Formats: sequence, C-alpha cells, structure tokens
Amino acid sequence: MKAKANTRRRSVAVKRGSKAASAAGKYGAIRRELQKQRQAILDEAGEGLTKREGPEAFPDVSDQASAEVDQNFSMRIKEREQKLLKKIDEALDRLSKNIYGICERCEEEIPYQRLKARPVTTLCIGCKTLQEQEEKIRR
Repeated sequence: MKAKANTRRRSVAVKRGSKAASAAGKYGAIRRELQKQRQAILDEAGEGLTKREGPEAFPDVSDQASAEVDQNFSMRIKEREQKLLKKIDEALDRLSKNIYGICERCEEEIPYQRLKARPVTTLCIGCKTLQEQEEKIRR
C-alpha cells in the first residue's frame, strides 16, 4: 500500500513537474522563511546545550517542585521544536523536489496564502478540515 502511495506521489510530481518548476521561484520567500526558522531552532538548541545547568539542591520542597515543573515545561517545548524542525526539513525537501504546495490528499495546488501562513502544511484547507472531522469521529 505504501509503495502504491509513493508511486502515486512520483507520478503527481512528474505530472505537475513543469508547473511546480515554474512555481519554484514563487516560493522563494517561503523557502527563506523556513530556513530562517530552522536556523533559529538549531541556534536555540545549541545554546541550551552549552548553557545547560546542573541539578540544583533546593532546601525547600516547594522550590524543588517548582524547578521540576519548569524543567518539564522546557522539555515539552523542546519536543515541539523537534517536531517542527522535522516538518521544516520535510517542507524544504518538498521544495527541492518541486512538489511543494501540492496537497497530499487531493493532489490540488494549495493556495499561496495558506502556505504563507503555515509553510509546513501538506494539506489544503478542504482536506485538512476533512482530516480533523475524521479525527473527531474516531475519538
């Protein structure tokens, strides 16, 4: 099933190749923004590694609990940044393959304004709405 989906994507890329190639310049601003976001995340991660603080001994239990809550919050933020970094890398890869801006579900072109607002998106508004409705039903 997965091989069939990959073949389908490649055929879409070939079909839309000339259209996507001419649109590559159209996404230059989005590419720069994605690269800028990627670099900012990497810089922040590097800073976090070099300025890492060791565990502190707090005389008060409530201070220690507060520090643990802060640490857990920071870890959740880092996990989200890691996921975003992966999505950014995937979007940059799609840009380099000239398949950026094509909905993975319906294979139609995603409107530029949507891509500008959410550059890592892979679905058009209609397909994203359907996906969210399907997820809601499954819950």
